[in-house]
Amino acid sequence: MEDLTDTTNEMRFHTRKWVKPEDLNPNHSLFGGRLLQWIDEEAALYAIIQLENTHVVTKFISEINFIASPKQGDIIEIGIVATKFGTTSLTLRCEVRNKMTHQQILTIDRLVFVNLDKDGNPRPHGKTAITFVADRLLK
Repeated sequence: MEDLTDTTNEMRFHTRKWVKPEDLNPNHSLFGGRLLQWIDEEAALYAIIQLENTHVVTKFISEINFIASPKQGDIIEIGIVATKFGTTSLTLRCEVRNKMTHQQILTIDRLVFVNLDKDGNPRPHGKTAITFVADRLLK
C-alpha cells in the first residue's frame, strides 16, 4: 500500500477550450466524451510535468459529476490540482467551469496516474509536493 501525503494547493485553471460545432452532441451541447478526452489529456500532461516523466498512465477516474452543459461558442477552462503523492502514483482533482461566468460544468474528485519506467512497470517517482517548472529551472 502506498504512503499518501495530502497537499493543500489551490486549483489552478490553465487550459481553455472553445466549444466548436464538431464538439457538439445531438442536443447541441458539448459531447461528454469530448470533454472527458480533454480532461484526460490535460491531467496526463499535468502528471507528466509534476513527475518529470513522459511515461505515465491513467489508472483510475472516480465518479464524474456533470453539472452544466456548455453550448457552442462557450469558452471553458479546465482546472487541475494534485491532492496526493503516492510512491508510484499521483492523484489529481479536476474542475471544469465556464470561463466567462465561472459556472461549474463538471467535477472529478480523483484521477490517479501511475509513474512508469521505460518497460511499462510502476516506478517510484520520489515526489512529495507540487513543484513548478520555473522553480526547477532556477536550480
